[in-house]
Amino acid sequence: MDLEEIMKEKTFVIVGDTLNEQKYACIIKNKMISNGYNVYAVGKELKSLNDVPEEIDIIDLCINSKDGLRLIKECNKTFKSIVIQPGASDEELLKYLKEKKYPYIDGCLLVGLSLYKK
Repeated sequence: MDLEEIMKEKTFVIVGDTLNEQKYACIIKNKMISNGYNVYAVGKELKSLNDVPEEIDIIDLCINSKDGLRLIKECNKTFKSIVIQPGASDEELLKYLKEKKYPYIDGCLLVGLSLYKK
């Protein structure tokens, strides 16, 4: 999937500090909600991707790579793709995603919102 295809999906999980208005995870969560997306937050609100009560389309990693990797490894739910925000990846995370054949892109949902509004 590319960013345009990702922005056509409905249910997003933002992983990071979604309660601190100074953090990108919070900014992304609020902008996604205000643009009509179904959004869940993991990190400060829900503790695990497995706590999301419905099917996940897109996981957006806005968290340090070690915690992001841990949450992805623990995830028992299916999803269509992962978006890795700038600064949220490292070699260990990318290696794991490639080994598991999980689809992902390096990108930013804020850019996606500005380019591909619903």
